[in-house]
Formats: sequence, C-alpha cells, structure tokens
Amino acid sequence: MDYKKSKAPVNTVTRNIMDLCDETGNIYESVSIIAKRANQISVQIKEDLSKKLAEFASYNDSLEEVFENREQIEISRYYEKLPKPSLLATQEFIEHKVYWRDPSKDVQQAIEQ
Repeated sequence: MDYKKSKAPVNTVTRNIMDLCDETGNIYESVSIIAKRANQISVQIKEDLSKKLAEFASYNDSLEEVFENREQIEISRYYEKLPKPSLLATQEFIEHKVYWRDPSKDVQQAIEQ
C-alpha cells in the first residue's frame, strides 16, 4: 500500500456510522476490520521508518556527544505529518480497497450446501 499517496485526511473527520456498516451490515464488524487494517498499516509505517533511520545510526558508546542529523530530523518530521493509520484504514475501507472474509460464515454456507 502506498500510504504516501493516500487521499486520507490528516485531521479527524466526522463520518456517518450508517455508511460504515453498509458493506458488512454490522458497525462492530466494520470497526473491527478497520482496526485490524490500521494495525497492519502501523506496523508497515514503523518498519519503513526504522529502515530509513537505521542508515543514520551511530554505534558510539559516548553519551556526551549527541549528533543532530538534519536528514534524520526531516525524515522524522515527514512521518509525523502523515495521516494516522486509523484514518488511512478508514479511507481504504470506504473506498472498498480492503479485503476481508468471515470464516464462520464460510463454514456455515458450506454446511447449508
């Protein structure tokens, strides 16, 4: 997922709850799907940030010298300005870009057939 080019808002947006439950028929299921996707996005963003900041890591035992790297600060600021994972996940859910399935419903349908 390219979260950098997402159309998700940076600030919190009030949403109609009924629009979120249209697809699943249950608001709690919709929120659960969005929460799980937000966790996935959060892990992905954290991994990307860690990889980029690892390039600047200095393995010095000296606590007296602290170096401020301008590029490292800019990368951190960029990631701070990105939309929060929950907003990204909600936007993906609204745009029907999230795939999910309910295994209990799949089993029930197989039994009925």
